[in-house]
Amino acid sequence: MVDYDPHVRRGHPIVMGLIIVFAIIELSISAWLVARFNSHHNFFSIDERDRTRFLLFASIWTIFFSFLYSLLFFHSASSGSVLTSVGSHAVFMFITWVFWLSGAAAITSTLNGGLDCGKGTTYCGQLNALEAFAWIEFVMTTFALVVITLRGVASARRGDGFRGQMVSV
Repeated sequence: MVDYDPHVRRGHPIVMGLIIVFAIIELSISAWLVARFNSHHNFFSIDERDRTRFLLFASIWTIFFSFLYSLLFFHSASSGSVLTSVGSHAVFMFITWVFWLSGAAAITSTLNGGLDCGKGTTYCGQLNALEAFAWIEFVMTTFALVVITLRGVASARRGDGFRGQMVSV
C-alpha cells in the first residue's frame, strides 16, 4: 500500500494557498465592482449586481475558512481533532464547492457566457475577469474535494471512518 501522507502534508498547504490566492483576486474584483455598482448604480441588471455580491460573499467565505483550515492543518494535522478530520474538511469544501459552482454558473448566465467588450458594456473586462476567476476557484475546489474524498475512502478502509485525519496519526 502506498503512503500518501507526505504528499498530503506537502500538497494541502499548496492547494489551500492557491485557493486563497485566487479567492483574494476574486475578492478584489468583486469588491471593486460592488463598490462601483453601489455608488454609480450603473449595473446592467439586478441579476448582475446581486450575482457579483454573491461572488464577493463566496470569496470572503473561501478566504476565511481556507485560512482557518490551513492553520488547523499546520497546528494539529495528526492530533485527532475533529476540525482537522476528513469529514470536517469534506463538509467545508463541499459547501465552498457549491458556492463556487453556483456563483460561476450564475455570473456566466448573466453574461451569456462572456461579454463582447466591443459593445460598450460598463466594466466589461472586470466582469469577464470575475467570471474567469470564479471558474478557476470552482476547478480548484473540485480538485480539493476529490482529494478529500479519496482520503475519506482511505480513512474508512483503515477503520477510522470520516472522523479519521487527513494524514495518518
